[in-house]
This record gives sequence, C-alpha cells and structure tokens, in this order.
Amino acid sequence: MSKKTRLELTWIGKDERPKLEPRILLEDGALSRHAKARRSDDDIFDNILIHGDNLLALRALEASHSGSVKLVYIDPPYNTGSAFAHYDDGLEHSLWLSMIADRVRILHRLLREDGCFFVQADDNEAHYLKVICDEIFGRKNFISSFIWRKVDSPNDNKVPVTPDHEFIFGYAKDISSAKLNQRADESLLQAYRGPDDDGRFYRDRLLKKNGKNSLRTDRPTMYFGITDPDGTEIFPTHDDGREACWALGKGAVSQLIAEDKLIWKKRGEAGSERWVPYTREYAKESPTRPYNSIWTDLPTTRQTKSHQKEIFGVGNEFSTPKPEELIERLILMCTVEGDVVLDSFAGSGTTGAVAHKLHRRWIMAELGDHALTHIVPRLQQVIDGTDRGGVTEAVGWQGGGGFRFYTLAPSLLTKDRFGNWVVSKEYNAPMLAEALCSHLGFIYAPSHDSADYWRHGHSTETDFIYVTTQSLTYDALKKLSEEVGPNRTLLVCCKAYNAKEDSFPNLTVKKIPHSILSKCEWGRDDYSLRIANLPQASVAEEAADVANDGNATKASRPAAALPLFDSMGDE
Repeated sequence: MSKKTRLELTWIGKDERPKLEPRILLEDGALSRHAKARRSDDDIFDNILIHGDNLLALRALEASHSGSVKLVYIDPPYNTGSAFAHYDDGLEHSLWLSMIADRVRILHRLLREDGCFFVQADDNEAHYLKVICDEIFGRKNFISSFIWRKVDSPNDNKVPVTPDHEFIFGYAKDISSAKLNQRADESLLQAYRGPDDDGRFYRDRLLKKNGKNSLRTDRPTMYFGITDPDGTEIFPTHDDGREACWALGKGAVSQLIAEDKLIWKKRGEAGSERWVPYTREYAKESPTRPYNSIWTDLPTTRQTKSHQKEIFGVGNEFSTPKPEELIERLILMCTVEGDVVLDSFAGSGTTGAVAHKLHRRWIMAELGDHALTHIVPRLQQVIDGTDRGGVTEAVGWQGGGGFRFYTLAPSLLTKDRFGNWVVSKEYNAPMLAEALCSHLGFIYAPSHDSADYWRHGHSTETDFIYVTTQSLTYDALKKLSEEVGPNRTLLVCCKAYNAKEDSFPNLTVKKIPHSILSKCEWGRDDYSLRIANLPQASVAEEAADVANDGNATKASRPAAALPLFDSMGDE
C-alpha cells in the first residue's frame, strides 16, 4: 500500500475547486435596521446580513473575519429531491458533496482556534457529511453527534418506517482549545439542603468512601485514624465490619480539621450511637450538568411552524424550520456574550434571531428572496421587541440592537465591447481599492490624513498598497517614493506607468488588471444548488489564455505577497 494512501471519501469532482472572486460587501442602508434607542450597554448594532450567494459571501468574509468566529451553525439543504418551497436541493450526489465541502473548508478558516462548528442533516446525506467533516476538521476534533426529535405526532403514511429525527454533528476547530459550557439545571438544587445563613445550598457527604475501591486494601494510604469530638480515635469501617478507607487523603483531612470544616454527626441506635465524620459540599451558584446527545425536550417542526405563522403569517412559514430553542442550546454550549455566531444558510433567519436575543454578534448569508421577505421583517420584530415567541420570554428579551444589510459587489472585471477585460464601471475609487486589497492580501484601511493619500491598506506595519486608475509618470512615482521613505514599502496598482522595475527600491508598481485574470471566475454570481445556474464554460479558462501569453515578467516581491498585476516596463 502506498504511504500516501489515506482514509477519505471520494467522489466525482472532489478535487475541482472553484476559483472564487473575493468580492467586497456593499451596505444597503435602506434595508439595515437599528433600534431607535439604546436599551442597554449590551446592545449590538454591527451584526451582518448578506444577501447573495453564500459561497461568495464566505469568501468575502475571509478578509475581515478569518479566525474570529466562535460558532458556526449551518442547516444546508438535505439533497432529498423533494423540492422545498424555498430551496431547489435535488442534486446529483457528487454535486451536493462538492457544494458542502467547498463551504465547510472556508467556514473552518473563519473559526477561531477555540471555535465550534455544527451542521445539521437527515439520513439522506448525514453519514457522508460526517466523513467530509472528519477530513476537514480531523476526527480528533469531533465533539458528538446530537439527535433532535423533529416529529411529535404519529405518522399514518403507508410506509414501514418514517424517520422522526435529524442529526447535528459537532466539531471543534481544536478540541484542546475549545471550551464547552455545561447546561444550566436548577433542578440539581433539589439534592441539596438550604439555603444556609449565607444563602448557599449544601449537602453533607460521608468522609468514608463507599462503593468501588472503598476497601483498605484498595487504598492503604487512605486508611488512618482521626479523633472524634469525644477524643476517641476512629478508623473507616464498613457496616459489615470490613476495613474501609476515607474519601480524602491524610493531608486533606488534616486541613479540614485545622480549618474546623469537618462535620461530626451522631449516628446509630440510642445507647450505641457513634460519631461519624462528614464533609460539606456546596452547590454551584449556577448549577450545571453535561449536555445529553438525544434531544427530545425541544420543540418539534410542527410547534416551530406555529411560531413562524405568528411572525410571517399563515402560508408563509418554512417547510422545515428549526426551533429557536435548538439554536439557543448550541449557542449556550459554545459561546459567551459578545462572541460571533455565523450561519451561511440563513433560511428564515432563526440563528440570527436567537443570537441577537442572547447578546451575541451574528453573521448570516442568504441567496434567496426570503432574505427580504422573511429575515429582514423577522429581525425587525426582534429589534422592536415585538417577537414574543421562541426563546424571547425565557431569556427576558425586550428588544434593541440592530444589523447592517449587505449585498455582494459586482464582479470586479468585465469585458468591454471589444472583448477586452476591464475594471467594471460600477466600481468607484474606494470600491476598487478595497477590492484589490482583498485580492492581494492587504487589510483595507485608507488613511484619513490627506498627506498619506497613498495609504489604502497594509499587509504589515511597514508595507502598504496604493490603488489608482491613473497612468503614473516617472516623476509621479519618484514623488511617491520620496513620501513613502526608505523604511517602508508600497505596492502601487495603476492603469499604466512609465518606469523601470528597479527605479525605486521601495516601490513595486503593477498594472491593472492583466495578471488577476486567471485567478478568479469573473462574472459568476451564483454557486448555489440550482443545477440550471452551472456555467456553460469557465470564464477563468478564457482568462488563463490571456494571462499565459508569455508577456508576464518575473515578480520582485515574495511569493507570499505576490502581486497580481503584470509590469509593462517602460512606456
């Protein structure tokens, strides 16, 4: 067997990765929503709703959010072929697998090192999906598979089996860094007494160990004498006379005695009573227990539809909505207030609604028209405090906060009437600068100082980028070089220039747009599940023909920061 062989799932087209264009996001202020007043210091107003293809949306987020998302939850179409009202998800199997894998890879990059990922599926694709996630996240980072009971009434279909559950697979980006929370459970206080004078609940436990490994022979060092209140030395002994052991070592018991924290109680029948030592255990202020993996205590699809009818109106509810309580459980398991929660298959907006009510930051992406017809109105009700369903009452939500509504910018390059690739006329100067920062791995951060007009972004503290549609003369470049100075470097992206490559050691000058042609699939706006939207021919193939015409010159910058513009030399 080859040493390179590994355990993996294979399918047709697995290694064919789309060349995604890193689009920029454009805010539509008319669809952004914010509360009229701040209700508390916990209000969050910079949540993000993106209307557009979710794969392109995820690619756009990489520039600003890589390594910053604490929790990802996605509920992708299940490839059932049943033609949902809001999704056409009947795909040939391998296309569905590629669709999921492409998105999960980017989601993995967006997660923080201590972040968690949850994906929901039914029997149609669940176990293939599990293998894909094992490959991307690593099997060691698997948390658990959770079962949600989605049906609460008998099914009278004339079939032998009707599944009434769905799977949720959980992964950590790095299981050693992930910090999962336990589930709050006030019922645990029933096992305690109190409260005492300090308001604490408590229970007393025998100092003597019982059950497995409780004999002296099991733990010889934990068999020793202690003095009771009458001055008698006692040893741990079971009721049947066998020598036992204490639950704590000699040092710990000595410390309890020194701090007067060992509790003595008289036990036994009258006339033969004896002192028995106990330790006092206090309940946590907020008692918790581990989450179980089978969830039969959450609302079902039928109950969730009732809530959706209230917020969307009868006939506008989704066919397979997920209850707010399910999303709440995942958020509480993995996050604290202020953490970022992302859902790139937003659907009706449940993830954002719950994250908002729990004071988490959220990002959602949705291609369908229900981003407008469902999500915006739903989040408006959440912000106004008029959505009384779901987890609202349980978490005491009263409204507040807001979100910004974004669309994806059009493709940066387009063909003119002569068939030449040019920058789209829909791009203004700031949009172009931001787009090229994304293409070249720079952080878009334009200077507000007019003297530093050339600082559109940076990759390090001393490496900057300047984008202009002008043609730069030798004198203009010389002036730029002097302003940048000897201790900084600048990548200049311009329409054309007239200088030799080594004229200015602190400048690297490149022309817009030749070399980026082969880097992306220009003009493609839809990577969704609709087979009808698959391109007839790859635009990137045409672009590659242009880029490989032999005119490219050797780049002078490191490969990690390789500019995507060809130099024209003297002009």
